[in-house]
Amino acid sequence: MDDRTPLHDFTWTALRIVAGVTIFTGGTAKLFGWFGGFGDAGTAELMSRFGIAGALETVCGALIVIGLFTRPAAFLLSGMLAVAYFWIHAWGSSLWWWDNRGRTVMVYSFVFLFFAVWGAGPYSLDARRSGTDFKA
Repeated sequence: MDDRTPLHDFTWTALRIVAGVTIFTGGTAKLFGWFGGFGDAGTAELMSRFGIAGALETVCGALIVIGLFTRPAAFLLSGMLAVAYFWIHAWGSSLWWWDNRGRTVMVYSFVFLFFAVWGAGPYSLDARRSGTDFKA
């Protein structure tokens, strides 16, 4: 039984766009120094772990905002964020998010895991490509 409502579809879309925009801005901060820059140099070197993360965040974040290839893009981001949690936040620190300052990374990893499993939703280019767009 399908009990979706227009509000369900709107919030699904809003979460996708907000998550995509915020991860996109993080990526462009790392790569181009936009939105406050990244670190002392303002940008990360492309072939560093932060540069690769920035490239993934920029490309996959943009795809998620428009809802195109959402499942693979979200899967890549979810995995990258899980690696970041353990490599950056938990490594040499605590496994627990309240000790290692990794709560935002952890939440975003699960948000993108949601989109990897559930897809972009009805208001997306993925839905338009499959012929199921804009149905409540």
